[in-house]
Amino acid sequence: MPVDLVSNVVIAGVLTGLVYGLMALGLSVIFGVVRVVNFAHGEMMTIAMYAAVMLFATFKLDPFLAMLPVAAAFFVFGYAMQAGFINPFITRPEHSQFMLLVAVAIIMVNALLMIFGPDARNVQNEYQLESYEIGRILVDKARLYAAGAALVATAALFTFFKMTLTGKAIRACADNHVGALVVGLNVKHLYALTFGLGSACLAVAGCAMVLLVEVTPGLGPYYTLLAFVIVIVGGLGSMTGALAGGVLIGVSEALAGLFITPSAKSMVSFGLLILVLLLRPQGLLGKKQ
Repeated sequence: MPVDLVSNVVIAGVLTGLVYGLMALGLSVIFGVVRVVNFAHGEMMTIAMYAAVMLFATFKLDPFLAMLPVAAAFFVFGYAMQAGFINPFITRPEHSQFMLLVAVAIIMVNALLMIFGPDARNVQNEYQLESYEIGRILVDKARLYAAGAALVATAALFTFFKMTLTGKAIRACADNHVGALVVGLNVKHLYALTFGLGSACLAVAGCAMVLLVEVTPGLGPYYTLLAFVIVIVGGLGSMTGALAGGVLIGVSEALAGLFITPSAKSMVSFGLLILVLLLRPQGLLGKKQ
């Protein structure tokens, strides 16, 4: 196998994995703070992909420019979703939360089928067919731009949690729910903000991903499973782990497609999941409870 071919595949896997990492980061942030597992995660990202497709078809708005309005809309949607009907389920048994969000996911998939039908849709820009040539290495422009957008969004989220008072308050809620209530923090509002931020991450990832793959309503469950694999491999609740897990899964999928067959990508991802659960149950960068 030529070295330059393997290098190209690994680079493509790393770039795709960064977008995966941003997608999983939204799930990890929501679980790390709210302690609710969003089973509609992939379905929400699929809606963001359709939003980018429609903005491009209607206004010729590039998906990278569409990231800001779609992320803003998803932040509001996520905030309203948490404040409206997830907050009352926070203190209920986990199976109630599970059924609520599974029901939301099913509604989203069927709504997309009713509106857009089963046919695949995509966005076609000139730079999607262009590459940067570095010696014998070819780097897809669209994949590079998508990874860059994912890194910028991730850096912004890290900065928000580390540097702002609201971000520190959210971290306090994650560390000690009762203590946050005692000192007078509006925990329900902070939970809703967290869900909104996680949804905004999904929106950016969806707008980036639409340049790499075609979108269909059936992608939602696949991306939900993929996000779970990534956060468990990286460490559930760890923001850095979500990004590292995304890169690892992206590279493993790319190499599986090269050395085995493209249909083996999921097999390799779930194989890694099993290994991590056996050898390091808390994930690569997770902490033991």
